Formats: sequence, C-alpha cells, structure tokens
Amino acid sequence: MISMEESDAAAVLRARSGDSQAFRLLVEHHSRNIFRLAYRMTGNEQDAEDVVQETFFKAFRQLNGFEERSNFSTWLYRIGVNCALDLLRKRRRHDEFQEPLEPDHGRGVFEADPHESTPDRLVFSIEVKRQVTQALERLSPMERSAFVLRHFEGMSIEEVGQVLGLQTSAAKHSIFRAVRKMRVALEPLMSSLR
Repeated sequence: MISMEESDAAAVLRARSGDSQAFRLLVEHHSRNIFRLAYRMTGNEQDAEDVVQETFFKAFRQLNGFEERSNFSTWLYRIGVNCALDLLRKRRRHDEFQEPLEPDHGRGVFEADPHESTPDRLVFSIEVKRQVTQALERLSPMERSAFVLRHFEGMSIEEVGQVLGLQTSAAKHSIFRAVRKMRVALEPLMSSLR
C-alpha cells in the first residue's frame, strides 16, 4: 500500500509538470488538516477558510521550491502557519482601530454537542471555550502556533520545530512558555472545579 508521503511525492511531481488534477489531489488530501489548524489559530471559521485558500495559493506558486527531502505535509503546515500568523497580525492592527465585535457563539472545538449535554455541561463547555480562546489570544504568535501544533495537532516537538523553522530546543521552549501562560490563564476556571 502506498503511504500518504509517497502519494504526495508523486502528486507533487505531476503537479510541477502542469497536471492540475494532481494539485487538486494534494488539496483534497490536506485541506481539512490545514482548515483545522487555521481554525484553531484564528478562532474564526471565515478566517480559517481564508487561510486555507491563501495556503494552497502560495503552495501552488512555490511548488517548484519544495524540496523532496522534507514531507509535503510539513512544508504545507509551515505555509499554513505563516498565513495564519499574517492574518492574525493584520487582525491585531485592524482591531486596534475598531470596537470589539460580539464573540462568535457558534459551536466550536471546545463545545459539547447540545444534544448530548445537560444544560450545566453546555454552559460550562461554552465558558471553557471562551476562556481557552481568550488565553490563546494572549499568547505571542509563535507561542500560539507552537501550542496549537503540539496540543491540538499532536505534532512532536521536532515536527513543531520543523514547521516553525526553529531548533528543537527553541520549539520546546515556545511550547513550555505557552503551556505555562495557558495554565495561569485557566487556573481560575480549573479552581472552580475543585
């Protein structure tokens, strides 16, 4: 059976030679993961969709720069993280001049299915989501990226370093700082459970 990396490598070769169907296959293989990453970094579905579109646009334009010695997915994650960070920087600059909008109350990563929850659990789930989102927003872009890649995407520290272009020790340090800040930010919520 052909692994995803072997399949990606063959599709990249075909896409480089002008096969648009091959690039479409790469998009189909990876768009869901890039969307999930972007959503967790931006906290907004529309922004995540914009990041996915920008990620694949840049990947298509830079496909000849992809070096086969690395995994296509790692290369694509790096582009996706950079696109999400760019969007977050733009949003921060924009938000400095705008009134805050009402929070998005749509069901997200931290909310339970309302059909499976008691009212108390649902309220708590919404509060957890709100607190985690606020805590993530207080992290630096690098800390947020490292935290999301490690704790939401399940990447190893080495993989986080590759995606973010950091040495393993720097990636580990970014993750550690992010976890420490998240613990401090979420401590009042966790204390209420005790």
